[in-house]
Amino acid sequence: MKLNNLENLLVEELKDLYDAEKQITEALPKMVEKAETPGLRQAFEDHLRQTESHIERLEHAFENLDVTNPRKECKGMECIIEEGNAMARESTDPITRDAALIAAAQHVEHYEMAGYGTAVSYAHQLELHDLADTFQATLDEEKETDRLLTHIAENQVNFRAL
Repeated sequence: MKLNNLENLLVEELKDLYDAEKQITEALPKMVEKAETPGLRQAFEDHLRQTESHIERLEHAFENLDVTNPRKECKGMECIIEEGNAMARESTDPITRDAALIAAAQHVEHYEMAGYGTAVSYAHQLELHDLADTFQATLDEEKETDRLLTHIAENQVNFRAL
């Protein structure tokens, strides 16, 4: 697709987010298994369900935009997930591994926040306000997940990893 207008940019951003969300649904169950802290495991399980709803929202957006092929490889998310996996593999202490998993998950969240923030802006500029509201809801959920991870890190994990 040629990127010659804002709608094309929006579609490309959504395709990137779609593949990123798909990759996250594959990574989160592994993170649940690796997590030692019960609150962290629960946060990952909850976010998996939330991520599945994000995928459904994106599929609905593709329908509204008449996008028939939403597939695009998100190399950025692939690299972030691999970095997180490497950190978790190298962590020999379970609590230190939890701290590494939180860091990896927050990298994921910030990537998503950047993408959804961009999508909100583009959608508003294109006067696709219903889609912008949908993307804003997802962005708000990603921000809340990031805040929850920070809370778990600061109140349950990091001090134990000292």
